[in-house]
Amino acid sequence: MIMLCVGLLLSLVLCLLLGVPYIDFLKKKTIGQYVLDLAPEAHAKKQGTPTTGGVFIITAVIISSIVTLFMAQQMGNSSWIILITLIFMAFAGLQDDYLKIKGKENKGLSPRGKLVRQILIALIPTIYAMQHYGCIITLGSKSFDIGFLYPVLAVFVITGASNAYNLTDGLDGLAASTGIPAFLACGVLAYLNGHIDVAIISLAVVGALIGFLRYNKPKAQVFMGDTGSLALGGLLGSLAVIGRFELLLAVFGGVFVMETLSVMIQVTSYKLTGKRVFKMSPIHHHFELCGHSEKRIVIEFAIVSFILSAIAVGINFVI
Repeated sequence: MIMLCVGLLLSLVLCLLLGVPYIDFLKKKTIGQYVLDLAPEAHAKKQGTPTTGGVFIITAVIISSIVTLFMAQQMGNSSWIILITLIFMAFAGLQDDYLKIKGKENKGLSPRGKLVRQILIALIPTIYAMQHYGCIITLGSKSFDIGFLYPVLAVFVITGASNAYNLTDGLDGLAASTGIPAFLACGVLAYLNGHIDVAIISLAVVGALIGFLRYNKPKAQVFMGDTGSLALGGLLGSLAVIGRFELLLAVFGGVFVMETLSVMIQVTSYKLTGKRVFKMSPIHHHFELCGHSEKRIVIEFAIVSFILSAIAVGINFVI
């Protein structure tokens, strides 16, 4: 338990320390966000805000995780697999951000190109999990052997989480505020299930996100960009797969699921009927166009995330 706190605090301090020089670097190089033309009008003022803040988030997570894992004597193969997956996802996100910055518009990797990268990276923890746990998924004390469907499920969980977290990163502080309880739930579930290394990495992310809020709260000084959101979402899925609580991810990651479903519903409805269900998707933009302030939306979504995370931990105890 002490090592979990060490990982969180170390990551928090590192994120705070790395944020200042990195944001100054981004400002000097004029590396800013290009706002999508379809975004709500209020977002126009965010044009030029420094992006790729995920670089110092991921750096803080990796350094604090490695240091803490070695201190706790928990640095094993699963830890390296998780961190390697995080690094690869971060590079995929950084490439996406780079193309947006280079093209001076909100268009990076093509959806297909991004998905291919995510699937290939997701295979790393998926294959590791299959080698060590077989094709078994768990829910509390119950286990189910799903055979050849397992790799499909695991890859879907990781890529789905990556994209869902990416969609949630649309308001100042939203991805970080909703991510904190989700990764906290990861840490608790992993600790209860005996996966101490997964718990340490999860708490390191919590610390980094708390530190990142210092720079990302309204009005944001920096955005995490796809460098952060794609990587952290992929990490969330990887932790669930390696930590053996893949099914519970749908509960404690409920806010991200809701954001993704809102996009799917919107697109499907428009293609089939020509009508939109929401004023805009993802759903946080719908509430924004309904007159809710960014701050209110972020607070409400964070509260929902905390509630869902508590429910997920409760389910693990009951089942």
